[in-house]
Amino acid sequence: MPFTEVADRVWVARHAWFDVNVTLVGGERGLVLVDTHASALAAQEVVADVRALGVGEVVEVVNTHEHFDHCFGNGTVRAAYGEVPIHAHEHAAEAMLAAAERVKALYDAEADDPRRAEVLATEVVVPDHTFSSARVIDLGDRYVELIHPGRGHTSGDLVVRVPDVDVVLAGDLIEESAERDATPGFGPDCWPLEWPLSLDVVLGLTTTSSVVVPGHGAVVDREFLEVQRNEIGIMAETLRDLAGRGVPVGEALAAGDWPFPAEHLGDAVRRGYEQLPRAQKRLPLL
Repeated sequence: MPFTEVADRVWVARHAWFDVNVTLVGGERGLVLVDTHASALAAQEVVADVRALGVGEVVEVVNTHEHFDHCFGNGTVRAAYGEVPIHAHEHAAEAMLAAAERVKALYDAEADDPRRAEVLATEVVVPDHTFSSARVIDLGDRYVELIHPGRGHTSGDLVVRVPDVDVVLAGDLIEESAERDATPGFGPDCWPLEWPLSLDVVLGLTTTSSVVVPGHGAVVDREFLEVQRNEIGIMAETLRDLAGRGVPVGEALAAGDWPFPAEHLGDAVRRGYEQLPRAQKRLPLL
């Protein structure tokens, strides 16, 4: 889909590959592009869509985290618009090259994947404007706020708030896409026990009228955000309960009553058990 305006001078493009969202925020000084798609080639479509929209030039770029489907287009955007600043949380920037190497190795092993060549050919451009807690981008007639609410999908998640129109871009802290049964991305670098608390911070940035843009899938509202936060909270409490009852990690996935499909939760269970303090674990009885 080309860019669709979801609030005054905030446009979202939902791309079929990964059902990923790319967002533009416009201001007097130009455009902020939030996330840049999953390859240098795919980002050419993003640039073409920005130009077709005809509302200005990209002057700032934001990566919501280090995963390739949100940042591999950085180099293409810079080729089109010059050495624009690329913003990210400091942990995301530190982890980006290693994360890129891992995903390229996975694509390299999949000889039949139609996207293999373009992913492997992408030159990774790491963000050069990093922060630890919060940052504000001044677009002249409006501010765009970047906030690190805590660890969740990764250790370097950020959300983007456009306060004058009550819009929050939540990145992969929120998932709507039917491709994953609206299951958040509990990957090998997630923080399932801290994720609910991070979403509490995001909830504090919203109102009942907020427009919330997830990293993948359709635009949602605060009610969707509340429901998914509570479901992730159930995930965390279920992990604590299973470990506290001495259920071994290898049996936990089958033993738990989960709010999301179990086939998406293997990494969440493993990571949750790793992150629990010893006091919340009980050795299984023989």
